Order: sequence, then structure tokens, then C-alpha cells
Amino acid sequence: MAFSKLDARAPGFARAAAAASARGFAPLVRLGGGHAAAYGPGSLVYEEVIAHEAVFEGTQERYAAATGLIRRALARVGVAADVGELDGEYCAGSHSLNVGGRVKIAGLSQRVVRGAALVTAMLLLEDEPRVRPVLTDVYAALSIPWRPETAGAIADVVPAPSHEQLVAALVAEHGGGLEPAQVGEATLAAADALAPRHAA
Repeated sequence: MAFSKLDARAPGFARAAAAASARGFAPLVRLGGGHAAAYGPGSLVYEEVIAHEAVFEGTQERYAAATGLIRRALARVGVAADVGELDGEYCAGSHSLNVGGRVKIAGLSQRVVRGAALVTAMLLLEDEPRVRPVLTDVYAALSIPWRPETAGAIADVVPAPSHEQLVAALVAEHGGGLEPAQVGEATLAAADALAPRHAA
């Protein structure tokens, strides 16, 4: 369960984290904004780090670019997605992606510091039956109203692509210039050192 820093400051956060744990979801605090989102084996996380000097500029442009890229990638694998907030959706945002105006299939968030911006999107391909119950418990603890029927996955509405198919489509939409790379040992060590900061 990925909580935002805003969630972590809420009076009900300790109860929400305990509720997530009770449902088998490890509570973590992510870098991006918004509210709690549940991840499972049927999820795919897309992240892009963009060099950017101005902290308070370019936010909407990055959202527009990311939603456009993801929509085009989904179209490549036969999924027609719309951009916009569903009434009562979890982790509500105007840059959410939905299918048929029925279920939210992706949410986007950003974290900006001087020198760089992180754009994150979490896409739900296959439904995880525990998602609605855990979000119901977590959002009740955080006192955030929402409509559970908005939580779902691509497979709830249309045939879902595999992770590999969607990754290939995302890479194709990026165009040329992308090369596979391995994360270095120093970076992995730094990540291990920073991990406790994100534990809820």
C-alpha cells in the first residue's frame, strides 16, 4: 500500500497503515502526491525522471506528456483509455486514466526537486480481489470518502495486455534513444540506505 506524505500526516494514518498490514499489504510512503493506492501482482509501475531546474514550472506539461504517452501505449495493445477524474475515485486526480468511464486503471503523481522531476504512473492490468477491501479499510481510517466501484483493472472491462506487451508499447511510444541499463551497485546501496525513510 503506497501512501503519500499527505496521508502520513493525517490523524488516521497509524490506523490506515495497520489496516493495510492486516489485509496483507505492506504500508510504504511514496515520493509522489495524492492519496493511498494499492499495488499487486497485476500492477505495472511506470516512472520517468526528467532533468528540470525550475521547481514550480512544468507540472501540467509533464502530466500531459505522461498521460498522452500512456494512452498511446495502451491503444497499441487494444485498450482505449480516457483521461479524467471519475466521481468518487480513490487517489483522485484530473490526470487519472479510466476505461469507459467505469473504472480507474491508472493514477499519476509527481515529485519535484531542484534539478529533477519524478513522474510516476501505476497501472492496474489484472484485478486483485483484495484491492477494494483494503482501500475501503484504509480510506475509512483516513476519513476520505470514495466509491469502491471505481477501483478496478483493465481486465474488468476489456482484455488486458500482459506486462511484457505493455512495457514494449511504452518503450515504442518513447521512440528512439532508449537503451537497456543495469542499476549500479552504488545506486542499489543508496536505495537500501534510504528505504527505512519510506516505511510506514
